Amino acid sequence: MTNDPEHSRIERILAGEQHLYAEMVDKYKSYAYTIAQKILQSRPDAEEATQDAFIKAYHHLKGFNRESKFSTWLYRIVFNTAISYKRKSKQQFQSLENTFVEYRGEAEGMLEKTDRKKFLNLAMAKLNEADRTALSLFYLQEFSLEEIADITGMPANTAKVRIHRARLRLADELKNILNQEALTL
Repeated sequence: MTNDPEHSRIERILAGEQHLYAEMVDKYKSYAYTIAQKILQSRPDAEEATQDAFIKAYHHLKGFNRESKFSTWLYRIVFNTAISYKRKSKQQFQSLENTFVEYRGEAEGMLEKTDRKKFLNLAMAKLNEADRTALSLFYLQEFSLEEIADITGMPANTAKVRIHRARLRLADELKNILNQEALTL
C-alpha cells in the first residue's frame, strides 16, 4: 500500500504542506458527517463531532499506520469521537415526529418513496445505536465487514452477526409500524 497516492499526500502534509489536508477533509467530510449524524442524531452535534475528528486526525497523522487505508482510520476516529459526544450529552434520540419531511406532490411514485423512507426511518429509530450504526455503515455507506470492524472496533464476524440480527430487528419493527399504520386507515 506504500504506492497509495494518499500515503504520499500524508507524507507531504507531514513535511509541511498543511494545505493538502484541506483536500483530504473535502474528500471525506460527507461520509464522516454521515457516521457522526447516525450516532448523534443531531446536525449541530454531528458537525461539531466531525470537525473535532478531523482535528484529532490531523494531530495524530504521524501515528497513522501506512499499512491501513486512511479512510478506515479516519472513520474510526469519527466513530469514537461521536460516541464520546453521545456519552457526554446523554441526549435521547430525536423523535421522527418532529423531523420535517418535505413533500412536493410531484408524483405518486415520490409519495411511495417518501412513505417507505418515513417507515424505514421510524423503524431505524427504534433500533439501538449499535444496530443503527452497523446497518448504516454496511447498507448506506457500503463498507465491507472488515472496514466496519476497523471503524467500530468489533471483530468482522461479530459485525456480520450484528448486521444480520439488526436486519431481523428492523424487519420486525417495520412489521409493527405497518400493522399500526394499517389499523389507523
